[in-house]
Amino acid sequence: MLALSGCGTLLGPSNPPLQIYRLRPNFPPPPPGPRVSWQLAIARPELSQTLDSERIALLRGATMDYYADAQWSDTVPRLVQSQLVQAFEESGRILAVARESAGVRADYTLTTEIRDFNAQYNDENSAPLIVVDMEAKILAPRGAVVAAQNIRQTAAAAANSVPAVVAAFDQALGAALAGIVAWTLSAAPPPARS
Repeated sequence: MLALSGCGTLLGPSNPPLQIYRLRPNFPPPPPGPRVSWQLAIARPELSQTLDSERIALLRGATMDYYADAQWSDTVPRLVQSQLVQAFEESGRILAVARESAGVRADYTLTTEIRDFNAQYNDENSAPLIVVDMEAKILAPRGAVVAAQNIRQTAAAAANSVPAVVAAFDQALGAALAGIVAWTLSAAPPPARS
Protein backbone atom coordinates (compact mmCIF):
# COMPACT_ATOMS: atom_id res chain seq x y z
CA MET A 1 0.00 0.00 0.00
CA LEU A 2 2.78 2.41 0.91
CA ALA A 3 4.53 1.85 -2.46
CA LEU A 4 1.31 2.54 -4.40
CA SER A 5 0.45 5.68 -2.46
CA GLY A 6 3.82 7.18 -3.36
CA CYS A 7 3.22 6.83 -7.12
CA GLY A 8 1.10 9.97 -7.25
CA THR A 9 3.88 12.13 -5.89
CA LEU A 10 6.49 10.60 -8.18
CA LEU A 11 4.41 11.24 -11.29
CA GLY A 12 3.51 14.81 -10.31
CA PRO A 13 0.40 16.74 -11.25
CA SER A 14 -1.20 15.95 -14.57
CA ASN A 15 -0.95 18.59 -17.30
CA PRO A 16 -4.04 19.88 -19.07
CA PRO A 17 -4.62 18.15 -22.41
CA LEU A 18 -3.09 19.80 -25.46
CA GLN A 19 -5.38 21.51 -27.94
CA ILE A 20 -4.44 20.28 -31.42
CA TYR A 21 -5.03 22.66 -34.32
CA ARG A 22 -5.19 21.93 -38.05
CA LEU A 23 -3.97 24.30 -40.70
CA ARG A 24 -6.81 24.90 -43.16
CA PRO A 25 -5.77 27.75 -45.44
CA ASN A 26 -8.26 29.17 -47.88
CA PHE A 27 -6.75 29.31 -51.34
CA PRO A 28 -7.90 32.21 -53.49
CA PRO A 29 -9.03 31.31 -57.01
CA PRO A 30 -6.02 30.39 -59.16
CA PRO A 31 -4.82 33.04 -61.59
CA PRO A 32 -5.95 32.50 -65.18
CA GLY A 33 -3.47 30.80 -67.44
CA PRO A 34 -2.80 27.70 -69.46
CA ARG A 35 -2.44 24.25 -67.93
CA VAL A 36 1.23 23.20 -67.79
CA SER A 37 2.25 19.81 -69.14
CA TRP A 38 4.95 19.02 -66.61
CA GLN A 39 5.12 17.21 -63.26
CA LEU A 40 6.31 18.75 -60.00
CA ALA A 41 7.81 17.21 -56.87
CA ILE A 42 7.46 19.17 -53.62
CA ALA A 43 10.51 18.78 -51.36
CA ARG A 44 10.25 18.82 -47.58
CA PRO A 45 10.71 22.46 -46.54
CA GLU A 46 13.92 23.47 -44.79
CA LEU A 47 13.66 25.53 -41.61
CA SER A 48 15.40 26.29 -38.33
CA GLN A 49 15.30 23.77 -35.50
CA THR A 50 13.10 26.09 -33.42
CA LEU A 51 10.37 26.00 -36.11
CA ASP A 52 10.78 22.29 -36.98
CA SER A 53 8.18 21.27 -34.43
CA GLU A 54 4.50 20.66 -33.77
CA ARG A 55 4.54 23.64 -31.41
CA ILE A 56 2.93 26.95 -32.44
CA ALA A 57 5.73 29.50 -32.36
CA LEU A 58 5.54 33.08 -31.15
CA LEU A 59 8.06 35.88 -31.10
CA ARG A 60 8.30 38.70 -28.55
CA GLY A 61 11.12 41.01 -29.54
CA ALA A 62 14.15 38.74 -29.89
CA THR A 63 12.65 35.96 -27.72
CA MET A 64 11.17 32.87 -29.37
CA ASP A 65 8.57 30.90 -27.41
CA TYR A 66 5.55 28.63 -27.98
CA TYR A 67 1.91 28.77 -27.00
CA ALA A 68 1.22 26.66 -23.91
CA ASP A 69 -1.09 23.65 -24.21
CA ALA A 70 -1.49 24.06 -28.01
CA GLN A 71 0.13 22.45 -31.00
CA TRP A 72 -0.28 21.80 -34.73
CA SER A 73 -1.62 18.44 -35.93
CA ASP A 74 1.83 17.64 -37.40
CA THR A 75 5.26 19.23 -37.70
CA VAL A 76 5.41 22.55 -39.56
CA PRO A 77 7.44 21.21 -42.55
CA ARG A 78 5.06 18.29 -43.11
CA LEU A 79 2.01 20.55 -42.84
CA VAL A 80 3.41 23.12 -45.27
CA GLN A 81 4.52 20.41 -47.72
CA SER A 82 1.02 18.85 -47.69
CA GLN A 83 -0.64 22.23 -48.14
CA LEU A 84 1.67 23.04 -51.08
CA VAL A 85 0.65 19.81 -52.82
CA GLN A 86 -3.02 20.61 -52.20
CA ALA A 87 -2.63 24.21 -53.46
CA PHE A 88 -1.15 22.99 -56.76
CA GLU A 89 -3.84 20.32 -57.11
CA GLU A 90 -6.61 22.84 -56.47
CA SER A 91 -5.18 25.19 -59.11
CA GLY A 92 -6.20 22.66 -61.77
CA ARG A 93 -3.33 23.92 -63.91
CA ILE A 94 -0.67 21.23 -63.48
CA LEU A 95 -0.33 17.75 -64.95
CA ALA A 96 0.80 16.12 -61.68
CA VAL A 97 2.18 17.14 -58.30
CA ALA A 98 3.33 15.03 -55.33
CA ARG A 99 5.66 14.98 -52.37
CA GLU A 100 9.26 14.36 -53.41
CA SER A 101 9.26 11.21 -51.27
CA ALA A 102 6.42 9.75 -53.40
CA GLY A 103 8.92 8.87 -56.12
CA VAL A 104 7.15 10.75 -58.94
CA ARG A 105 9.27 11.21 -62.05
CA ALA A 106 9.17 14.99 -61.89
CA ASP A 107 10.27 17.52 -64.47
CA TYR A 108 10.93 20.02 -61.67
CA THR A 109 11.34 20.03 -57.90
CA LEU A 110 10.07 22.89 -55.76
CA THR A 111 12.17 23.53 -52.67
CA THR A 112 11.24 25.96 -49.92
CA GLU A 113 13.00 27.42 -46.92
CA ILE A 114 10.63 28.61 -44.20
CA ARG A 115 12.24 31.69 -42.67
CA ASP A 116 9.32 32.86 -40.53
CA PHE A 117 6.24 30.95 -39.40
CA ASN A 118 5.24 32.58 -36.16
CA ALA A 119 3.02 35.01 -34.30
CA GLN A 120 4.87 38.26 -33.64
CA TYR A 121 3.90 40.41 -30.65
CA ASN A 122 4.62 44.13 -30.31
CA ASP A 123 3.43 44.06 -26.69
CA GLU A 124 2.02 41.47 -24.28
CA ASN A 125 -1.64 42.48 -24.49
CA SER A 126 -2.11 43.14 -28.20
CA ALA A 127 -3.19 40.62 -30.82
CA PRO A 128 -0.15 39.36 -32.76
CA LEU A 129 0.76 39.66 -36.41
CA ILE A 130 1.23 36.30 -38.14
CA VAL A 131 4.25 36.20 -40.46
CA VAL A 132 4.82 33.50 -43.08
CA ASP A 133 8.03 34.04 -45.04
CA MET A 134 9.38 31.44 -47.50
CA GLU A 135 12.14 31.36 -50.10
CA ALA A 136 11.07 29.13 -52.99
CA LYS A 137 13.27 27.64 -55.71
CA ILE A 138 12.42 25.66 -58.82
CA LEU A 139 15.09 23.05 -59.55
CA ALA A 140 15.73 21.21 -62.80
CA PRO A 141 16.28 17.41 -62.60
CA ARG A 142 20.06 17.79 -62.15
CA GLY A 143 19.63 20.37 -59.40
CA ALA A 144 20.20 23.58 -61.36
CA VAL A 145 18.13 26.51 -60.05
CA VAL A 146 15.64 27.57 -62.72
CA ALA A 147 14.11 30.43 -60.68
CA ALA A 148 13.94 31.71 -57.11
CA GLN A 149 11.43 33.92 -55.32
CA ASN A 150 10.78 35.14 -51.78
CA ILE A 151 7.13 35.04 -50.69
CA ARG A 152 6.12 36.88 -47.50
CA GLN A 153 2.57 37.25 -46.22
CA THR A 154 1.19 38.61 -42.98
CA ALA A 155 -2.20 38.55 -41.28
CA ALA A 156 -3.31 40.28 -38.10
CA ALA A 157 -4.99 38.02 -35.55
CA ALA A 158 -8.46 39.29 -34.59
CA ALA A 159 -7.76 38.67 -30.89
CA ASN A 160 -4.98 37.59 -28.55
CA SER A 161 -6.17 33.97 -28.40
CA VAL A 162 -4.89 30.74 -29.92
CA PRO A 163 -8.01 30.15 -32.10
CA ALA A 164 -7.67 33.69 -33.53
CA VAL A 165 -3.95 33.12 -34.11
CA VAL A 166 -4.67 29.85 -35.96
CA ALA A 167 -7.25 31.60 -38.15
CA ALA A 168 -4.67 34.26 -39.03
CA PHE A 169 -2.10 31.53 -39.83
CA ASP A 170 -4.66 30.04 -42.25
CA GLN A 171 -5.06 33.43 -43.94
CA ALA A 172 -1.32 34.21 -44.22
CA LEU A 173 -0.36 30.69 -45.31
CA GLY A 174 -3.17 30.56 -47.90
CA ALA A 175 -1.97 33.80 -49.47
CA ALA A 176 1.68 32.65 -49.41
CA LEU A 177 0.88 29.31 -51.05
CA ALA A 178 -1.28 30.98 -53.69
CA GLY A 179 1.67 33.24 -54.48
CA ILE A 180 4.05 30.28 -54.78
CA VAL A 181 1.65 28.40 -57.08
CA ALA A 182 1.11 31.40 -59.38
CA TRP A 183 4.84 32.17 -59.51
CA THR A 184 5.89 28.54 -60.13
CA LEU A 185 3.40 28.03 -62.95
CA SER A 186 4.62 31.16 -64.72
CA ALA A 187 8.37 30.95 -63.92
CA ALA A 188 9.11 27.34 -64.93
CA PRO A 189 9.66 27.03 -68.68
CA PRO A 190 8.46 23.96 -70.61
CA PRO A 191 11.06 21.28 -69.78
CA ALA A 192 13.37 19.95 -72.46
CA ARG A 193 12.32 16.39 -73.31
CA SER A 194 14.72 13.81 -74.66
